[in-house]
Amino acid sequence: MLSRLRFLSPLRLSSRPLSTTSSPSKVCPSPAAAISAALSAAGRTDGLTFCVGGFGLCGIPESLIDAVSKSGAKEITAVSNNAGVDGFGLGVLLESGQVKRMVSSYVGENKTFERMYLSGDLEVELTPQGTLAERLRAGGAGVPAFYTPTAAGTVIAEGGFPIKYKADGSGEVEIESEPRETRTFSGVPHVLESAIVGDVSLVKAWKADTRGNLVFRGTARNFNPDCARAGRHCVAEAEEVVEAGEIHPDDVHLPGIFVHSVVKATHNEKRIEQRTERPAASDSGGAPSAVVKGGRGRIVRRAAKEFKDGMYVNLGIGIPTLASNFLPPGVRIELQSENGLMGMGPFPEEGKADADWINAGKQTVTPVPGASTFSSSDSFGMIRSCKVGLTILGGMQVSSAGDLANWIIPGKMVKGMGGAMDLVGAPGSRVVVTMEHCAKDGSPKILEGCTLPLTGKGVVDLVITDKCVFECDKVKGGLTLIEIAKGLTVEDIRDATGCDFQVVEGEIPLMDDEEDDEDL
Repeated sequence: MLSRLRFLSPLRLSSRPLSTTSSPSKVCPSPAAAISAALSAAGRTDGLTFCVGGFGLCGIPESLIDAVSKSGAKEITAVSNNAGVDGFGLGVLLESGQVKRMVSSYVGENKTFERMYLSGDLEVELTPQGTLAERLRAGGAGVPAFYTPTAAGTVIAEGGFPIKYKADGSGEVEIESEPRETRTFSGVPHVLESAIVGDVSLVKAWKADTRGNLVFRGTARNFNPDCARAGRHCVAEAEEVVEAGEIHPDDVHLPGIFVHSVVKATHNEKRIEQRTERPAASDSGGAPSAVVKGGRGRIVRRAAKEFKDGMYVNLGIGIPTLASNFLPPGVRIELQSENGLMGMGPFPEEGKADADWINAGKQTVTPVPGASTFSSSDSFGMIRSCKVGLTILGGMQVSSAGDLANWIIPGKMVKGMGGAMDLVGAPGSRVVVTMEHCAKDGSPKILEGCTLPLTGKGVVDLVITDKCVFECDKVKGGLTLIEIAKGLTVEDIRDATGCDFQVVEGEIPLMDDEEDDEDL
């Protein structure tokens, strides 16, 4: 018994005190000095891979991008969710011809990017947003590759997507993407994705200390922690730099072990892409005052019926977002924005927009009480694991098998898939597509098979249009007409639809057609 008690006695500690000497400061005197040190660590100036934090223009390292533009570095591979805008952010490096390849998920706001890509002056590797975040996170965690359900059955998995066009104006492809290895887990196809490890990471923090510990603010966290971890040499710019110990350990978002140098930001324009505000008297739940009429209003009100109390929901920009204004009585939902916000609230009051608080459409927003922020990789971890139970988004085409196309028109529109492939590819999540039944030229958008590149294969549960509602059988394939707009017949729907479909038994319920001029 006594021998056993010995093991329960307090450990005898050494009398030698622990050192309290501070580590050498990681603070550099200027962004230029920090970039010079990073290039020196890499051993070369050209052909480097830069992992650049930010989402749109939110949380981008403006000072460091400016320093890179002046460094003369070229043949850059830039890994960043977005490509900046013309003349700002990474757009500066594109216009100077310093970037050889972009690895991004969405580049819709940069006309220079689109022109360079289609003319063969830029290589582009479009990657689903969640996959991009996870590739960066894996690179920083020492994981060489991983399987994901995102993009299974699409051109991203099957290969053949144009990375580079020939520069002779012929429109022919010079470099195309390679097929990914696929494997089935629990009956669900998964795609093998490789990790990303960059030579240099450039990130933006709200606050840093001299040891490199970082704190982010609002949705400006986004890709910054993931990019920081993925770099062999990470440079962080911060709006405020404090002494070691002034940031409580519990408040550190990214430990200094991932950061090699810190610099105080010299460029803090923090430009807002979509300044979206509401009148001070309005308490609209996330949408500006607007009038939704006719078929558009019909779609919005029907989409709102998909909300169930306690749901975590992701809403696409446009019609899906407007649906949150028509919550059924007694129903409370939590809105998730994939750029790193759970608990998205209304647009800010006029004059109160904050560049550090945006949604996935780059619109300024506010958080509701009890909201939380997190990194992009954490955000898509919630999505892939089906913690987000309902996704409502727009579409260009839907097939009778539940395939969705909504991200690109080859050779014409180059926007990127953003987070759509991740959202619709999450096994078990309910996917609702809202769209007009026909294109502007009158052609059907619901087809036997999509003619545009797929966002997801066999992923759609419900299609809500201005004319009707279709239920999709994702297992066996096929559509069933379950609701119809007032004044239309089944034959009207057949004439406007590019595939066959079944009709619900009995009398077909009518879509809600009340108050078509509802003022939001």
